[in-house]
Amino acid sequence: MSDLNVQLKDGPVVQVPASVTVAEALKKLDRDAAKQALAARVNGREVDLAYTLDAPANGDAIKIEPVLPQTLAGLEVLRHSTAHLLAAAVLDLFPGTKLGIGPSLLEDPRYGFFYDVIAPRALTEADLPLIEKKMRDIAKRNMPYRRDEISKAEAMRIFAAREEPLKCELIDEKAGEIVSVYYIDGSPFIDFCLGPHVPNTNRLRAFKLLSLAGAYWKGDAERPQMQRIYGTAFFKPEELDSWLKQREEAEKRDHRRLGRELDLFSIQEEYGQGLVFWHPKGGIVRQQMDDYLREELVKRNYSFVYTPHIAKRELWQLSGHEQNYGDSMFAPTKLEETEFRLKPMNCPMHIGIYKSQQRSYRDLPQRYAEMGTVYRAELSGTLHGLMRVRGFTVDDAHLFCTPEQIRLEIDDCVDFAYQVLTTFGFEKIKFELSVKGSDTSKLYLGAEEDWAKAEGALAAALDARGIDYQRMEGEAAFYGPKVDFKIEDAIGRLWQLGTVQWDFNLPERFELEYIGEDNKPHRPVMVHRALFGSIERFFGVLIEHYAGAFPLWLAPVQVAVLPITDRINEYAEQTGQELRGAGLRVEVNVRSDKIGAKIRDAQMQKVPFMLVLGDREVEEDKVAVRERTKGDIGAMSLDDFKEMARRLVESRAITNT
Repeated sequence: MSDLNVQLKDGPVVQVPASVTVAEALKKLDRDAAKQALAARVNGREVDLAYTLDAPANGDAIKIEPVLPQTLAGLEVLRHSTAHLLAAAVLDLFPGTKLGIGPSLLEDPRYGFFYDVIAPRALTEADLPLIEKKMRDIAKRNMPYRRDEISKAEAMRIFAAREEPLKCELIDEKAGEIVSVYYIDGSPFIDFCLGPHVPNTNRLRAFKLLSLAGAYWKGDAERPQMQRIYGTAFFKPEELDSWLKQREEAEKRDHRRLGRELDLFSIQEEYGQGLVFWHPKGGIVRQQMDDYLREELVKRNYSFVYTPHIAKRELWQLSGHEQNYGDSMFAPTKLEETEFRLKPMNCPMHIGIYKSQQRSYRDLPQRYAEMGTVYRAELSGTLHGLMRVRGFTVDDAHLFCTPEQIRLEIDDCVDFAYQVLTTFGFEKIKFELSVKGSDTSKLYLGAEEDWAKAEGALAAALDARGIDYQRMEGEAAFYGPKVDFKIEDAIGRLWQLGTVQWDFNLPERFELEYIGEDNKPHRPVMVHRALFGSIERFFGVLIEHYAGAFPLWLAPVQVAVLPITDRINEYAEQTGQELRGAGLRVEVNVRSDKIGAKIRDAQMQKVPFMLVLGDREVEEDKVAVRERTKGDIGAMSLDDFKEMARRLVESRAITNT
């Protein structure tokens, strides 16, 4: 057998013996990287370090990229491997346990991974320290993760013999006759899994089990009820310690608790999981969000559209949503022999408006904006307050333009996103550019030259503004590249919010056209753009970012008028009316409580300003002003207070000074 040619990205080509493992090849290429690597990408495909290299048919050098600690890909491998470690510990402690699934959760800042199990007895929170101790025992024994590729029939036989019906079900659903299974050698654990995983359990040193929750298999209440064990993992113990402190602070800011305490929203089991009720106070915040965005959309010459919540099933088949997102769509409903489905996305609806008449290049760009409510059949185990729901509203916009117009449109989308996020008080914004990358195993739509133009336009818009961004190789959607906006909240957590996405797919599927200057039909460029993303999720992030203490312009109640005694009540009501006339949202507390209790109540409701009124204030025609965090800031005339509040509201100030 001849030697193999291998190389790191943009590095020199090195020869290695045939049939070496990735780990052995890495030692030849970069010994430091070989020591650190958790897994690797070989020609774009993620594999274990024990993967044996084969000579490519085209004779090219094999491109190897180590998956290193302190990277997102590395964290994915680490946490997925720790989920397997958790399952191994549960099997050891509770023989006969049936396993479900155990993924990592990179997009959920609350957790790092989970594993669903059906144990011989119901597990309790008291079991978590015992399971965690067993995990540490296994980790210290340096037990290898081993991958085996076997026939589908053999895998079914193995898991049937182990009485693992849920694994058998997953294997049966898997296409292809060869499947991969993973062992932790020396433990009772075996799993049906794609991998990759760390080389051995000794690489897992900083993990923590967090909680237990109920879950149904595949989210179906008619299927077996399971227990979901949540945990997290990091590369270093100090990273874990820092995260646990952050988690403690996050619990104080939990939007679900604050939503109840501040009467902002509710999700009611009797009406259905994952369905949000916006209460009057939450509705005020939402209205401020809507009003601000509409104001900015008008400035940018967007057209406001409104579309149905349901459409013929054939529409979703034409758009590709049924084929690609069918599991996330609610089941079809039939009326007079026609099947309909609730919309999971707004884009085909906006396409319908575009296609309703012939378009000329003179009509473009067309910019359609809609606060469009969509519906997703999310599994019950994934639902979480406002962050993951089954019905939500997207500040959706779709742009249809000529190739010559696209750069200006992308520029405006990036500027718009930055303005919106900073207006709401998010100062640390992370931009990610997801591109096609070199992985040829993924099916991408569109010609190479179109992808190059699209990726170039997105990158140029970011570069022209001096924006630092991370290029996410191979993370583009199958239909086009995209820019995602992530914000860092007040306690350092990252949240995925808005996006700008290029689409080569839907214009082709729906045969969109415009008549060009040459009087011939041309295909328009289509861009999906959302800045809040889900309104519900954005609101949840806002609650946690501000711990419910919204800036004055967003606060449901902006001013609490607090008379010291009942004889001041008439003056207090007059003051409240005058403030309302100035456009402020006011509550007048004329209950017979002592003033200390009234102040505490306003503080608990996180009202930005309190006006304390007594005999002196009546005599001097003034108000004594308290600010929610600074306390007393002095007496002033009501006109002066109104002017101060007006300036803060009109400027959409983040602080009250």
